[in-house]
Amino acid sequence: MFVILAGVAGAGKDTIQRELVKRMENVETLPSYTSRPIRPGDIDGETYIFVTKSEFEERIRNGEFYEYDIHHSNYYGVSKKLLNEKLKNGKIIVKDIDVNGTENLKKLLKNDTKIVTIFLRVPKEVLKKRLENRVDKPSEEEIILRLNRFDYEESKISLFDYVLKNNDLEKTIKIIMTIIENEYNLENPEF
Repeated sequence: MFVILAGVAGAGKDTIQRELVKRMENVETLPSYTSRPIRPGDIDGETYIFVTKSEFEERIRNGEFYEYDIHHSNYYGVSKKLLNEKLKNGKIIVKDIDVNGTENLKKLLKNDTKIVTIFLRVPKEVLKKRLENRVDKPSEEEIILRLNRFDYEESKISLFDYVLKNNDLEKTIKIIMTIIENEYNLENPEF
């Protein structure tokens, strides 16, 4: 099963993803490939797989990604090989992916993989504060770029199976854990 978390930057996707992996058996994340520079707290191969722009473009030419996109001048992509390996091992994969990637992956994988999509909503004013207080301290320009994407991301809510307002982290995590357990049980009923 493949669980996609989406929402604007600062909606809590990474934090929720880490907590789900800690708290649930058989749940893993899937690092994206990216051409962006490594930031404090990043672990190559765990948070992302860092490659140069030219290496990323070579992987595109070789057809190695289910989907990829450019955000804030950097490539991000989901590896076919990594995703397929984890799914074959029976893992529940939780991954944060933008709305365009979610739309593409639903189309590409719908016949082969159970996909559960969850959109995390945050009021714009709360989002601005979260972005300003991030550990990696985005520039004012980056904050404006991310806030400008807010309305576009929100316009894609109809793509998602679940839409949650993330104003209480612990409550949101518990709701998502319940969603994952219920969806997994629907896919794997025991009679």
